[in-house]
Amino acid sequence: MSETVHVVQSQGRAEPAGASPAVAPKVPAEPKPQVRKRKGRTILILVACILALGGAGGWYWWQQQLNALPPYITKANGRLEAEQVEIATKFQGRISEVLAKEGDFVTAGQVLARMDIVELEAQRRSAQAQVDRYQNEKIMAEALIAQRESERTFAAQELARSAALVPQGWSTREQFDQRRNQMRVAEAALATAIAAREAADANVAAEQAEVARLQHQIDDSTLYAPTRGRIQYKLSQPGEVLPAGGRVLTMLDLTDIYLTIFVPARVAGRLANNDEARVTLDPEPGYVFPARISFVATEAQFTPKTVETAEEREKLMFRVKLTIDPALRKRYQEQVKTGVRGIGFVRTDRNDAWPDRLAVKLL
Repeated sequence: MSETVHVVQSQGRAEPAGASPAVAPKVPAEPKPQVRKRKGRTILILVACILALGGAGGWYWWQQQLNALPPYITKANGRLEAEQVEIATKFQGRISEVLAKEGDFVTAGQVLARMDIVELEAQRRSAQAQVDRYQNEKIMAEALIAQRESERTFAAQELARSAALVPQGWSTREQFDQRRNQMRVAEAALATAIAAREAADANVAAEQAEVARLQHQIDDSTLYAPTRGRIQYKLSQPGEVLPAGGRVLTMLDLTDIYLTIFVPARVAGRLANNDEARVTLDPEPGYVFPARISFVATEAQFTPKTVETAEEREKLMFRVKLTIDPALRKRYQEQVKTGVRGIGFVRTDRNDAWPDRLAVKLL
């Protein structure tokens, strides 16, 4: 029996019977609209970021150009400093009271602490009693001198009369010798009285010096503020016994506040004392304070091991002090605090004008 061949018509093409149907080829799908939108948005964001960064960079560059300093102006970071004063005892003793606290503002001559002076007062009274004693001895010596002078005068008169009578025979030679001896005794007694008065004078002077010494020590037992300032540390408490030179308080001298900066050698060499300067402080960056150069170091503070080239010499840094005007220091003493950071500006040519951004602007 002959095999029957079945022909399957599929899309105009004959396939043998029993064969597997052919898989139709996949046709590429059209891109979805959402994917195209996401890609476009990403590109727009990138372009916007690039434009924003470029604009920010341009703005920063423009600001830098606006804030650029002239070549004759040099700026350097620094900090406010003030001279530190130690309030210490001159003599050994016990602290009676401390009247100042940390942070207090004090004026020149203000009492800060007192030492115990009970023993010193007793010694001073004893010395004063000795003064009174020797003064009385001096009075007695002066009275005795008057008596001895009277006795000498009488002895001198008797001697003169005896000397006149001896040649006439009205007086003996023995009487004349007696009168002469009496005269010598009177002169010796007078000299002794004068010496006693001089000794009393010396004793009075010595005891008065002792009284003055003790009084001076008593006066020094009261500790005063040497100048206007602020108490920084309280180092001792009442009742403590301190040696001579023992520290009681530490204060900052607010009459001498300055900003310390460091500048290279090429700048330091063109600065001079009393040149104008400007100071800005980090807590108040919008304000500009006038100052003057009060010190330029004669030796470099930062020196490399070898200084052989111009590049190495640029590493030499010199300390410069910018002192703020005393009137301003007193005006802003409540705000001024040592250790505050700031920026100091100096001119290498004092004849050039300060730029507008460094014009004086006070609080």
